[in-house]
Amino acid sequence: MDALFLSRLQFAAATMFHFIFVPLTLGLSILVALMETRYVSTGNDIYKRMAKFWGKLFLINFALGVVTGITLEFQFGTNWSRYSTYVGDIFGSLLAIEATVAFFLESTFIAVWVFGWDRISPKLHLMAIWLVAIASNLSGLWILLANGFMQNPVGYTLRGGRAELADFMDVVTNPFGWMQFFHVIPGALIVAGFFIMGISAWHLLRKSHPEFFRKSFAFGMYAALIFSVFTAFEGHIHGNEVALLQPAKLAAMEAHWETTDNAPMYLFQIPDEANEENLVEMFPIPGLLSILAYNDPSATVKGLKDFPKEDRPPVTITFLAFRAMVGLGSLFIALSALAWLVRNRLEDYPLLLKALVWCIPLPYLAHQAGWIVAEVGRQPWIVYNLMRTSDAVSPITAQQVGFSLAALTGMYLLLGAADIFLLFKYARKGPQ
Repeated sequence: MDALFLSRLQFAAATMFHFIFVPLTLGLSILVALMETRYVSTGNDIYKRMAKFWGKLFLINFALGVVTGITLEFQFGTNWSRYSTYVGDIFGSLLAIEATVAFFLESTFIAVWVFGWDRISPKLHLMAIWLVAIASNLSGLWILLANGFMQNPVGYTLRGGRAELADFMDVVTNPFGWMQFFHVIPGALIVAGFFIMGISAWHLLRKSHPEFFRKSFAFGMYAALIFSVFTAFEGHIHGNEVALLQPAKLAAMEAHWETTDNAPMYLFQIPDEANEENLVEMFPIPGLLSILAYNDPSATVKGLKDFPKEDRPPVTITFLAFRAMVGLGSLFIALSALAWLVRNRLEDYPLLLKALVWCIPLPYLAHQAGWIVAEVGRQPWIVYNLMRTSDAVSPITAQQVGFSLAALTGMYLLLGAADIFLLFKYARKGPQ
């Protein structure tokens, strides 16, 4: 294994581990803010208790997420210095804004919220948690705009062997980055919704604080249902953008080998990447792939064989990750809709409550699958059609990367264990 492979493996491990914490932080910050808004508007103390209980779980997740995010950004200098040199003028400016504006605002007002209970007025305290929620999601926006440049580079000029910033407005209005934002943030609310529903279901099965957890369940249920449906529609629009800007990724997502008019979608496929074909293609729906890609059943969808082999992304992993994401997204709509139908008789459906407890990890898996599609599907480019991943790695040895990979893995295992232990402990304990 060479330094390139190990650097990619290390960045994948760091990114995927960090992204365990990110969606819950983004989604739960908004739902906690809504709970406290309900408390301030009604004066009902149960909503204050809800904001404190779910806020404690938010804080645990937030603290551990910050640590993993710091180690992630270090790798741009240690493992990907050539990338940082080449596009740092653009990419670095976006990360700098995220750190100095959004993260600073978030970390300041989270302290006001934690220590301000009964010390400042309820409205000022409410403003603090809303500023935390806004800043958290604004932080996500800047990071997604930075990633959007990697997916669809705009607003740059090549000068002296580097890509330099030419039009900042082009970068911050990049449609690909905004599509990612409107896909990731609703997805984060799905994570938070199923997190709240699952923990509430666990307590309802044990008849623990039934009124508290019925009201909590409702917050999670509505978030999960509304944003599961929204994400499905937005995902289709995002797919149109991928078809336009990254047609090789689209072909890999669907294991589509031959350029075809009225391209069908197969409900069941097994790709054979080595032989440039599919071992199995069953249950075709004529024209559906053309519709999903271009909103036109007669549209031509370019196949993988029409791209040079060196420009094709890994097909099998991209295909499987995409199917997993779409399948789980469909499941979330069904489960949250079922929960809505029986929302007034939850205790009469213990099987549903048990299922929701076990479903807590599934939105996390859907997020991970989505990022695999986005990042693996972009290969072999680190910046699409501008810089190859193989040209971006630092001039370091495999032994150096192997050591840091082992150290980071050990640290992440400890942090992950701490997160699970603390979340389980306080979630099981229930509200004060």
